[in-house]
Amino acid sequence: MSHPMYQVIARKYRPQSFSDVVNQEHVKTTLENALAGNRIAHGYIFSGPRGTGKTTIARILARCLNCVKGPTSQPDGTCSSCLEIAAGNAVDVIEIDAASNRGINEMRELRENVRYRPARDRYKVFIIDEAHQITNEAFNALLKTIEEPPEWVVFVLCTTEPHKIPATIASRCQHFTFRSVEFDELIKRIQWICDQEGIQADAEALAVLAQAGEGSVRDSLSALDQAIACCGNKLDAAEIRGLLGAFSLDSLTRVTDALAAVENSRMLEIVEELERNGHNLQHFSRELSRYFRNLLVARIAGSETRLIAASPAERERLAKIGKSFSEEDLTRYLQLSLGLFTDLQASLQPRFHLELGLLKMVQAGKLTSIEEALGSLAANPVQAAPPPPAPSRPPIAPAPPPRTGPSPFEADRAKKAGRPEPQSIGATALAPEPAPMPEGTINWREKLHAALMELRMQFTADAVEHATVTETGNELHFVTSKEFAMAMKESDLALAVKRVSPRLFKIRISIGAAAEAPEIKPKVDEPTERAMTNPEVRRFREVLGGEVRTVRNLKE
Repeated sequence: MSHPMYQVIARKYRPQSFSDVVNQEHVKTTLENALAGNRIAHGYIFSGPRGTGKTTIARILARCLNCVKGPTSQPDGTCSSCLEIAAGNAVDVIEIDAASNRGINEMRELRENVRYRPARDRYKVFIIDEAHQITNEAFNALLKTIEEPPEWVVFVLCTTEPHKIPATIASRCQHFTFRSVEFDELIKRIQWICDQEGIQADAEALAVLAQAGEGSVRDSLSALDQAIACCGNKLDAAEIRGLLGAFSLDSLTRVTDALAAVENSRMLEIVEELERNGHNLQHFSRELSRYFRNLLVARIAGSETRLIAASPAERERLAKIGKSFSEEDLTRYLQLSLGLFTDLQASLQPRFHLELGLLKMVQAGKLTSIEEALGSLAANPVQAAPPPPAPSRPPIAPAPPPRTGPSPFEADRAKKAGRPEPQSIGATALAPEPAPMPEGTINWREKLHAALMELRMQFTADAVEHATVTETGNELHFVTSKEFAMAMKESDLALAVKRVSPRLFKIRISIGAAAEAPEIKPKVDEPTERAMTNPEVRRFREVLGGEVRTVRNLKE
């Protein structure tokens, strides 16, 4: 005795009417109204994520159009047309897989087919799946047919990538965008199917299956099929997780426990255990990213939010864990975990990358935010005279002496050009030793050289290094020798000056003995001097380091 062939759940429970379709209310309502008012378009584009009902609604639309009671939004489901469309063997409903029929010859054949009236039904419906795969030439062959088909033809183009459909085709069709199915709706659908099939599943098992789909009904039902094959009539959440390669909240919580305890060794133990149990490290890093995202959302929106795809008990737990971290910390961890996931995609040593990524998270938790640093400055106001340094503190190293030898890039260029290395500035009689510059002024030659190197203008940078730059009011005067005159372009210099300082400067270039002119005539205005001598500013620079490039007078 032969047993009937098994039909997978996704096909067995495929909706046969608009009311059965989950979540796409905006599409269903519009199509029902169009059918009721007999305002049927000749071309439709259904786009959206996989497993959200695009082909299903295309077939339901075909049933509505060709039912003996139709066109109607409520097909009877018993007439020969409805039964044949449901079984997929209706003569006048032609389903084309564009992934394998994408060329111009297939589209010419389709164009010929359009000319003939339906064999029996009211409409000839062409459902083209994966429509974005059709070549541009093939789409061009369809243009006029889709724009002005015979009155008995309706085209439905289904695609997951609507941006790949040419605008000339899209403008001739009505476009419906399908949405990912909401988590709660997905749970209800899986629960209903389990009841129909006599399967016992608790809330946690249903949540794991719904999470596996990520908004796709078909993906979740495929996971359900797999779970039933594995577990039988009673679904166990832990077994399903193992089957689907998912990670429980408990295993992910170990990461946040290690972060809260600031323990590097526990992070390394987590990776060791994952490796020993044969878990996929890429899957773990992806789940970790989702975990930190859910913690951040729970921290911001609370445990009742619909933004987290998890059971109520899991949401409550996520909110509790999230409270032990600040929003800034969770944002930082999420960013690090996303970077880690990207690194692992192409890594030849995924274990090392995962260990490094988790250790970085522990170190990131120790960082002090800029607001806290500023707060500590405000909490400890500075005295007018700085206190003497504590005896236990090591003496501050003296500032390094000004460079007297050639710069590395000068020596390298001289070597490449076959010239002898330039003499040290101190050894030549070309220029006197530059005087130390007052604080708050700009060392134009050095800064412009760095800016030009960043802009990849090496010749101009070389010329500036051998020139003298003088600041007088709002004018920068460049004195250069004939050898470098060609490389000194005013437009290039203006770009570099803009990078160094927000002030507007007039640029003047003249040819002469570059080194005879003084390096720079510093001009420190009164607001800059006041700012740089301010005790708060001095303290800020001591704590955070860095350099003050410009000082603006906000009264101006």
